[in-house]
Amino acid sequence: MKHLLPFCALALLSACSPQSADEQTSAPSTINSASAAASLVTFDEARFRKDIKTLSSDEFEGRAPTTKGEKLTLDYLSAAFKEMGLNTTYQDSYLQPVPMVSYTASESQQISLAGMTMENRKDIVLGTRHDKGGVDINNAPLVFVGYGINAPEYQWNDYQDIDMKGKIAVIMVNDPGFAHPESDKFNGKAMTYYGRWSYKFEEASRQGALGAIIIHDTAPASYPWSVVENSWTGAQQDLVFSKEVQDQRIAVEGWMTLDSATAIFKTAGFELTNLMARASDSAINLDLKQTADIAFTSEAEYADSYNVVATLPGKNAAAEHILFTAHWDHIGIDLTKDGDNIYNGALDNASGTAGILEIARQFAKQAQQGNRLNRSVTFIATTGEEQGLLGSRYYAANPIYPIDKTVAVFNLDSTNVYGKTQDYTIVGKGQSELEAYLIYVAKGQNRTATRERNPASGGFFRSDHFSFAKLGVPAVFAGGGSVPLDDATAQYKQAMQAQMKGCYHNVCDHYRADWDLSGALQDLAVYYQAAETLANNGDWPGYYKGSEFNSLRPAKD
Repeated sequence: MKHLLPFCALALLSACSPQSADEQTSAPSTINSASAAASLVTFDEARFRKDIKTLSSDEFEGRAPTTKGEKLTLDYLSAAFKEMGLNTTYQDSYLQPVPMVSYTASESQQISLAGMTMENRKDIVLGTRHDKGGVDINNAPLVFVGYGINAPEYQWNDYQDIDMKGKIAVIMVNDPGFAHPESDKFNGKAMTYYGRWSYKFEEASRQGALGAIIIHDTAPASYPWSVVENSWTGAQQDLVFSKEVQDQRIAVEGWMTLDSATAIFKTAGFELTNLMARASDSAINLDLKQTADIAFTSEAEYADSYNVVATLPGKNAAAEHILFTAHWDHIGIDLTKDGDNIYNGALDNASGTAGILEIARQFAKQAQQGNRLNRSVTFIATTGEEQGLLGSRYYAANPIYPIDKTVAVFNLDSTNVYGKTQDYTIVGKGQSELEAYLIYVAKGQNRTATRERNPASGGFFRSDHFSFAKLGVPAVFAGGGSVPLDDATAQYKQAMQAQMKGCYHNVCDHYRADWDLSGALQDLAVYYQAAETLANNGDWPGYYKGSEFNSLRPAKD
């Protein structure tokens, strides 16, 4: 298996901000007006609803990888693609095996930090990504390492002059730009990849640390503690790595609450708020002169999960592929919960999976009517996104179709269930020329393309398109908006948001028959028309100057 290098080692995290495309209103020369075929496309809302409802039903048990829920999901998606007449892609099947391992830490854990007993789930969530039966750590020094960042291009190294061997790193969430949005630190309010939890654990491993614990803080994390508790307990899937790579990983990783961290730092003689302020101004590391005792058992189970991959071959340039991605997986069932314990994942991401099915049906229908695209279009329903973009990472490292023949990626992750909007959100807007296609089609819907309202959440790094962006493939994650079409839609949105508050990665993310999906269908049309135009015009979009990915596939200007 080919492994991806750590992202920071790819020299992609430039100190520059991406070129803004906010003022771009005219279409580039390669973008023509929507074709006659596109104007005739009508998405079937009833069918779209049925797919969401079925995939997020209790029968599918929350669609966790390597479970009964996965088998039902794979069968459902394969049958849908077969009915459309799309080509199989892997050994006469739609299923690409993704070798995975599930690590399940015991709920009974003995954890003491700075002499204080930590309660699993309530104060702390820990796990291990090693098949060694568990963790037994005694008297490991706790070291505060600020944001846990080593970024030469920002002249920032929280690990400067410290040997982390045998020690546990205590790390802040996000990056220094969050605390100083108006400064020139990192990318201001917009999170860089250095702010993501995945990077922090990777860097702690590179530094030779024994373990790493991130301090949860709702604002910079952009989600509450309940998301950590629900997402980081139970079986934790990961890709199967070589022994060499596996041996370099930290022995224990996880999160602690802000209150728990505050108490630990107070015991060590420090005010956490003061240290966090210092850490946001300059790189820092500090031995807390306190230790950790951590003991729990852990089981590892190996099994293949699967990406579902289907292709509609192109007419004149079949070797060149445009990808649509959406993750089919969710969190599954939590048997420790009383009452409702199924994480149905209707919005996240049965809705996105249903979205690529509906787009695929329309392209297949057009092909059957003689309107076949020049380039191929491939649809990938990925596994393991919730566990760290596992399926997309595996495909990117083991592509069925070459990456250098992959033109672009359109990713759907949670569709708009709040009705039509006057604007159109492009997450991380300003990265690539691919966005111009979306901007142009959205303008035809009388919508203005905007950036996400909370760039500090690091949305561009949190879904499957990112696995392809790291390799230089222009990839977009877009949809919805923040400005309702009219007063009636605004009132509906407010009421529905109240119903769904706290449902992200929670058991209340289930299908609702009163969802207004008109906005979601509007967004599907943007992706459809943008992809159709790109599939027929021969353009190869690139990343703008200032983007982290410009050196891999630069824009034309």
